[in-house]
Amino acid sequence: MALGYKTRKRLSLLILIFGLPAYIAAGWWLMSLFERPSIWVEFAIYVGLGILWALPFKAVFKGVGQADNNGDKDGKH
Repeated sequence: MALGYKTRKRLSLLILIFGLPAYIAAGWWLMSLFERPSIWVEFAIYVGLGILWALPFKAVFKGVGQADNNGDKDGKH
């Protein structure tokens, strides 16, 4: 099922406003459960988590910043 432009735009805003801060807090909390690793290991973990969160949402974010090709020409909805 393909999501429409408006749906993807709204869903991407919800993910960025609520999902990303919750993901950051969960990662921060998870890291606090263990003894602090070296700075390079910690950096690698945070970079990996930063990339990992976006992979499932790639289809949602794709093309959201561009004008709607299937809708109005002026970009208003």
